[in-house]
Amino acid sequence: MRELEVVGVRVELPNNQPVVLLRETGGERYLSIWIGAAEATAIAYAQQGVVPPRPLTHDLFKDVLEALNHELEEVRIVAVRNGVFFASLVFDGGVEVSSRSSDAIALALRTGTRIVGAEDVLENEGVVVPDEEDDEVEKFREFLDQISPDDFEAPAAGPDVPPSTGDKPPPA
Repeated sequence: MRELEVVGVRVELPNNQPVVLLRETGGERYLSIWIGAAEATAIAYAQQGVVPPRPLTHDLFKDVLEALNHELEEVRIVAVRNGVFFASLVFDGGVEVSSRSSDAIALALRTGTRIVGAEDVLENEGVVVPDEEDDEVEKFREFLDQISPDDFEAPAAGPDVPPSTGDKPPPA
């Protein structure tokens, strides 16, 4: 397992599909995971320290963990099947629960839990960004500093708006 850091979320055009970008800590591989608008908002809120007036699901889960005196020890991105990323939440006492990767990332950011990726996931899905592309990554980070979680609000559903795909890739 390799430690990962959350670079941020962005909207991929032209489909307006949110994606979360993770970077291998101390490495050069990146993972892009397609997520839903609600999950993008939850991750962006956590990264920006935004506290909603009422707790989101991930905030509630964090509060329940604290009330029960339990800790989330690690979030693992464990597999990719048919373009869908799978994660595990590892709790104190060794209890492990399967999770969507987007939910696991949102919870990890709220609890300060480290995120790791399986070596085979990074090997098969990771993209190496050469040094000359570091400027693009820096521009992306600057973009993330300027974006608001409200930018990820889902548009009203209609005939031209596909439903949220969770952690699935966008339609081709």
